[in-house]
Amino acid sequence: MLSDGEAKELLSFLTLEMRADVKGQATGYILGLTGNRDGCRYLRSKPDFLKALVTLTRDPSIAIVKDCYHALINLSADETLHQPLVKETDLLAILFQNLLDPEYMFADRICTILSNLSRHERTCRDVFSALQEQKIGLDKVVEIFCTEGFNKKASLHYLGPLLSNLTQLPEARHFILDKDRCVIQRLLPYTQYEESSTRRGGVVGTLRNCCFDYSLPVDLQYLPEDKKREDDPDIRKMLLETLMLLTATKVGRQIMKNKNVYPIMREFHKWEKDPHVISACEKLVQVLIGDEPEAGMENLMELEIPKDVEEKLKELDTKEQEQMEKDKQESEKQLNESPEGLER
Repeated sequence: MLSDGEAKELLSFLTLEMRADVKGQATGYILGLTGNRDGCRYLRSKPDFLKALVTLTRDPSIAIVKDCYHALINLSADETLHQPLVKETDLLAILFQNLLDPEYMFADRICTILSNLSRHERTCRDVFSALQEQKIGLDKVVEIFCTEGFNKKASLHYLGPLLSNLTQLPEARHFILDKDRCVIQRLLPYTQYEESSTRRGGVVGTLRNCCFDYSLPVDLQYLPEDKKREDDPDIRKMLLETLMLLTATKVGRQIMKNKNVYPIMREFHKWEKDPHVISACEKLVQVLIGDEPEAGMENLMELEIPKDVEEKLKELDTKEQEQMEKDKQESEKQLNESPEGLER
């Protein structure tokens, strides 16, 4: 990496006042550093470089701003950089300020950075707090997300994963589930949004996280029966996990049985090919057709599981996941080895 003298010289090039050609070469070099783990870890110990990148997102040169955002995306993908980025710079304030601008051309990159930073709870809280401190609030994020065409220069699809990440926090879930705000009703149509699996997956993840708050009154609407099945297996799995969470309470299980979820799952199981989704479906079916837990154990989320049993369950789940992945790879290998002209 750079010596102290070289680092000091490079940093002097990363200012708004520097000549554009020199500044462009310097930001290009930093962008290259962020392309690998060692480079990211080096910059983690250099907060002045992080501050310079954030400052240069205001540069008049589009090329330089683009490189800075690209570098920040790479840095935010590394969890060890999350705290330095939010604590050593004014990154969050600048990101949210620019996100609100319907003419800002780098809004999609902002959404990606915010999505990366909010993946883990500690920095997710920083992101949520910044929303409040900037007088923006979660309601404005939902409004922008649900206003298609808000920014003609950006799709803003990655606001979906941002919402999903934020709902790992109880206060964000309370906002989403507030009946008076009707946020759930505004988000539900995007579970069928064909133009972007990122947006669909973000909304499904949001709904799944909200199901952890089993005690709250969730006012969900049923979608028309003419909707086609989800194409993305990861999103199908999240939908099944959402249903599984709803079976944690006796009331939830009873509602799902009354709505004939089991026969729907039975037909879905016949159609599904992805082993991970099949496994999630089978677990849901086992709950739906199984006997009710004994008195005092009706709420599965409130049960205390002995530590040794919990470890054993995790071990079995890991082995199951490994076996499914092995079976999937074997199936794909056989498919690829099928001679041309033969039915696969």
